[in-house]
Amino acid sequence: MARINYDIQNDVVNDTQKVVTSTWSNNTNELKGTHTSSTQADFSSATSKGAFFIEVYNEATSSTNAAVQYSIAYGHRNGSGSFNFANDVGAKGNSPSKVIYNQYRQLVFGDETKNFQFPSDKSSIDSGISITPDDIYVINVNRSRYKNNLKPGSLNLTLSGSGIGTLKLTDDSITSTGSAIITNAGRQFNIISGSSGVRSGSSNVQVTNSGSYGLYYPDSGFILLNPAAIDHQLTSLTPVIADNTASSNHQKLVTAISGGNSFILDSEEKISSKYYFTRVKNSQFNFTTNPSFTDSTGNLRYSTMENNPKVFITTVGLYNDTNDLIAVAKLSQPIAKDFSKEALIRVKLDY
Repeated sequence: MARINYDIQNDVVNDTQKVVTSTWSNNTNELKGTHTSSTQADFSSATSKGAFFIEVYNEATSSTNAAVQYSIAYGHRNGSGSFNFANDVGAKGNSPSKVIYNQYRQLVFGDETKNFQFPSDKSSIDSGISITPDDIYVINVNRSRYKNNLKPGSLNLTLSGSGIGTLKLTDDSITSTGSAIITNAGRQFNIISGSSGVRSGSSNVQVTNSGSYGLYYPDSGFILLNPAAIDHQLTSLTPVIADNTASSNHQKLVTAISGGNSFILDSEEKISSKYYFTRVKNSQFNFTTNPSFTDSTGNLRYSTMENNPKVFITTVGLYNDTNDLIAVAKLSQPIAKDFSKEALIRVKLDY
């Protein structure tokens, strides 16, 4: 079998591109409503799965096409709003809501002593003056739903409930270009009222005196919402803060997203490609190594192959330096080859 050695400088080209797709199953652009599992969303005890988070599906869980799209949780730094794990002395506040709060501040800060802060206006983002509420709502996109990261500027989430009726949320990555704060969980943007990364109305992100609507972490696939700010607009999302009580606060956010009936979020994937330009000169690859073309004595069975050989290129195999076959490229259709023809075949490897 004939071989071609590639000139790394001229025959091999590297390329990287970002590919954007919808985060939701089947590349669905807009996820409408919510579907949950009554078995999973069980709040009966402190160790029930639903006490920590509620999984949201794209279809009814009875459907064979149902798949988890994201989960919703509620966290409180003092453990209020959910059952304590035990009623022993000193166990107060050790509950699912405290676990959730600690989990996400550990992800963001790498430190369980720091608390989430939400800027009260644009100037406070730079000055560091922020509001520090006791609790958070969490929307955590299922890891299998996005590629390298969620796309900044693609978030469009509509919440519905009593109060102003609807609240349309997005991140501020386009309005405040370059505003990202880098955390242990990657880039952090503010959640604001608007659409597709653009703030609506005033340039101020303040909501009364309760800070911004939330924080967006596209590199780690989750969103934190600020209940203290949201309940100024949607009172039905006001958390019930009580010790050793299963308030099911995260169910309120599920209901609000279901009522809003619109959740758009894109994902980004970096696809690295390597192109091998396989140059076949007129004098190369004009004979076949197929054993059926020769007889037992090694002579050609077909006389036309002696003076006017004609073959077809169907496959390109890529070998490493030790002659191990590492990749095979199939042509969409055979290429005729003889001494009067040359070919340039571009082989693309994605990884």
